[in-house]
Amino acid sequence: MVDDRAGGSSRVAAGLVNPVTGKNFEPSKHLGDFLPDAVAFYKKLETDLSDRFWHPLPVLRLAADEAEWAKMLAKSGRPDIAPWICGTDEPANGTWRGVMRLTGGGRLDTRAFLDQSREFFIRTGIYQNRSWYPTESVSVTILCEGAAGLMLGRCGPHRCAKGEILTLKATGWDETHIRVGGGGWLVPLGGGRFKAGATYEWHQLDQQPTAAGREHVESIIRKLAGADYRIMAHEAGIRPIVRRSEPLIGPLADDLWLFNGLGSKGSLYAPGMARRLASWLLDGRPCEPHFDIRSFNRLPNPQ
Repeated sequence: MVDDRAGGSSRVAAGLVNPVTGKNFEPSKHLGDFLPDAVAFYKKLETDLSDRFWHPLPVLRLAADEAEWAKMLAKSGRPDIAPWICGTDEPANGTWRGVMRLTGGGRLDTRAFLDQSREFFIRTGIYQNRSWYPTESVSVTILCEGAAGLMLGRCGPHRCAKGEILTLKATGWDETHIRVGGGGWLVPLGGGRFKAGATYEWHQLDQQPTAAGREHVESIIRKLAGADYRIMAHEAGIRPIVRRSEPLIGPLADDLWLFNGLGSKGSLYAPGMARRLASWLLDGRPCEPHFDIRSFNRLPNPQ
């Protein structure tokens, strides 16, 4: 099956890739391995499908107070963080304490990527009537169910979180950088359009936007850019999280395999993890133990 759900998290997502993330200002796990893989895959796909999906953009990481700025400065010299920093600034107004400019960021146009991928599979006859029809017999089933599968207990306990984001229109706002700070982000889409987010809701796991979610994201927008904008869309999706947005793949049984746990970093991890899964299935080369669902759940090897 393919993801046809209008509210699926991949279709809602901003496709944000940010090399150094979170309130603790830490690089994404295995960033050096996965980012080149992802960029190369998206670039090749753009050539193959004659469209554009990957939009590289620098990131402005904004520190709200002295404590956050001191943490960022203290970590900026670490060998796993320093290569991603291309400068620091003192902000022109009093809203922020400091700004770091990061390289390696960008956004994936997830809807265009999904739509064009589906069109390709329909055109080549692989996808018909909501099902996959491979040209050769299939010996395994791969569960790529996202949050829905995790909430059914496929991997044991999950940490799925609902997220709400807004798409907005604004005139005269800077579209040359992704802005991250104040507990959220603002991603330029071009033509005066932006996506902003996001909330984290751990208990009410549905795809319904809420007034509280909108109010929270709007507070982030006002901090990052201002109040002169118009809301175009308000959407919600459920992030498929098992452990800090780190993916898991591997066999659950003889003929049943898993691909899940991409969390909020699917644009970064999906190409590299798909390559690992294909290599495992076709060439018999297992992935690193860290990504193996059997290691995570301490499952025995299927016989």
